Amino acid sequence: MNRASLAVLAVAGASLVVLAVSAAPLLTSPAQSAAPQAAGAASPDFTLSGELTQGGWARGVAPAGTTRLTLDGKPVAVAADGRFLIAFDRDAGPAATLAATRPDGQVLSRPLAISSRAWRIERLPIGPRPGTAPSEEFQRRRAAELARINAARAIDSQSQGWRQRFIWPAKGRVSGLFGSQRIYNGTPGSYHSGTDIATGASGTPFVAPADGVVILAAQTPFTLEGYLLMIDHGMGLNSAFLHCSALLVKEGDVVTQGQTIGRIGATGRATGPHLHWSIKWRDSRLDPILFTGPMK
Repeated sequence: MNRASLAVLAVAGASLVVLAVSAAPLLTSPAQSAAPQAAGAASPDFTLSGELTQGGWARGVAPAGTTRLTLDGKPVAVAADGRFLIAFDRDAGPAATLAATRPDGQVLSRPLAISSRAWRIERLPIGPRPGTAPSEEFQRRRAAELARINAARAIDSQSQGWRQRFIWPAKGRVSGLFGSQRIYNGTPGSYHSGTDIATGASGTPFVAPADGVVILAAQTPFTLEGYLLMIDHGMGLNSAFLHCSALLVKEGDVVTQGQTIGRIGATGRATGPHLHWSIKWRDSRLDPILFTGPMK
């Protein structure tokens, strides 16, 4: 791992803090290289703690008696004990609004300041490498694969893994950072949607980063992801593990944090053995490092 990667990892796992909620911004807007800050909030009406930054998340407790909770107008599930989870996409804007409706119809709103991050961007003075149009066979297979992925993400397993502090599924060299992107002669490529952990050899086991339920376990390799494993952690939060050489669990299995669930490989579109770990909350892509802290 180079020094730049170590610096990013070291700062991304800052400890959580709890601060007062007000209409004032909760965070400054640090660059990724300077560390996305941990942040939180509390008031007589809301408590909230987590990483209020692009690719980040927050757990909270809704005001007593809340009948409906929304984030920017979209419903947020609330557990029986009043706790909830929200998260912010890699490209989230600078502000969001959390609102709770009480039985008498009163709405309590809290503005949230979402800090921006300076992603690792490589600007190349050449155009993207030319390629051929996808074959009909690829398009047919890919459509079916995407349908399976979307169906899996729609499953609500009622898992409580979302409440846990996540652990690293494997240890190794971090070879790919979440959010990094290449720009080819002014044309942006797709940004990296997860964190890559390189181990140097296929067959290395990896574990569940938190409790969950297996919602997809590919029996045959997907075109891009290879042997794909997906776990639902509850509340719309799920993990995906790509390029596996073997899956040691099956769909419907309940897994616990630290349980061995598969082996790292280079299946699908991969240049060498590594584990690509991505996390999503609903449609938002999140930074796994903000769930785990630095690798130790």
